[in-house]
Amino acid sequence: MNESKLDRYITGMKGMNLPNRLTLMRICLVPVYLCLLWFAGSRTWMRILAFVVFALASLTDLFDGKIARKYHLVTNFGKFMDPIADKLLTHTAFIMFVSLGELNVFYGIIFIAREFIVSGLRLVAVEQGRVIAAGMSGKVKTVLQMILVMLLTLKLPGPAFPVLTQIIGAAAAVMTLVSMIEYVAKNKSVLSEQE
Repeated sequence: MNESKLDRYITGMKGMNLPNRLTLMRICLVPVYLCLLWFAGSRTWMRILAFVVFALASLTDLFDGKIARKYHLVTNFGKFMDPIADKLLTHTAFIMFVSLGELNVFYGIIFIAREFIVSGLRLVAVEQGRVIAAGMSGKVKTVLQMILVMLLTLKLPGPAFPVLTQIIGAAAAVMTLVSMIEYVAKNKSVLSEQE
């Protein structure tokens, strides 16, 4: 007797390893986080809850890769979905903060444009059989962006907090530009090759 498509899908989900489940969990937490932000208004408790959700989602990003590498659970699904989950988490947050008027629109454009450019470059590299590793500036950029999202999410009262948020925002924007320029400069040969 042939299995139905639904049965095969359910069986596949049951057989999914822990890192992939963590990646899916991160994707599922994105709309929860965004809804909390959207409806928070002046309710501090909703901002704190959104912060907790974002922190939990960020932890899944930290652990899924470590578990996958340590226990040899790296899959094609994980390679494909993990970066998508990361971008969904941070960049939908940036779009939300721009729409709420809490993030400089130019910062939002810089953050998102960088990902389009780098992702496009990676696709071209893959077609040529190359793998482009992440540089240190990209890792610093990611850390600054995550800190920025956390600060914007909490939106704590007091005169020092907005200043700190502005400093981190500017630093994240600068490092995003630096990492993009570095990435393109180091891999420009990818674009110059002809088929």
